[in-house]
Amino acid sequence: MPKTHLSSDEKLVSAGYSRDRSRENPVQEARSLMEPAPAWYALYTRSRSEKKVLSELADRRVEVFLPMREILSRWKDRRKKVWIPLFPGYLFIHHEDTAKNRYGVLNVPGAVRFVGFNGHPTPVPEEQIDSIRRFLESDLAVDPYPYLKVGRRVEVIAGPLKGVQGILVQKKGRFRFVLQVDLIRQAISVEIDASDVRPLS
Repeated sequence: MPKTHLSSDEKLVSAGYSRDRSRENPVQEARSLMEPAPAWYALYTRSRSEKKVLSELADRRVEVFLPMREILSRWKDRRKKVWIPLFPGYLFIHHEDTAKNRYGVLNVPGAVRFVGFNGHPTPVPEEQIDSIRRFLESDLAVDPYPYLKVGRRVEVIAGPLKGVQGILVQKKGRFRFVLQVDLIRQAISVEIDASDVRPLS
């Protein structure tokens, strides 16, 4: 099977170049090892500024993720479908956590602060971001849910969310699968068949 992705070395070779590692600058190599790896971070915004911040950051070529959900809203004398943030007041930034990058994001009108501890941004686990995307791509009805301190941990074993881990709750005789984003203490849920999950030890 042909490779669809080439490493930086392979790209140089395929273009007629080869990298002579003996000539690499050890200071530059050490500096690159000290730089933080890109990760996802939660950004807190002013109320109802999420879309504005999203647009501004996208224009600045910052990788940003704003989970949205569609609702039916009353508008004057009729109902209209509108898209609203899944986690009001939050969006997610993927970048290297450097002072320069933080300043570039926080300088955007509507951006307030990165979420973290003791004044330091804390990464959001990659699997949580991936799970949110899976929720939104599943075509299931996704709804906000109260953040749970305890619950029965399960893994989905069938359907579009197969492999996603979360919490199983029962409400009014029906089961809901809850995905939590611990850093921002927010959660979302979908209705699920209890037979489609297995308990985690």
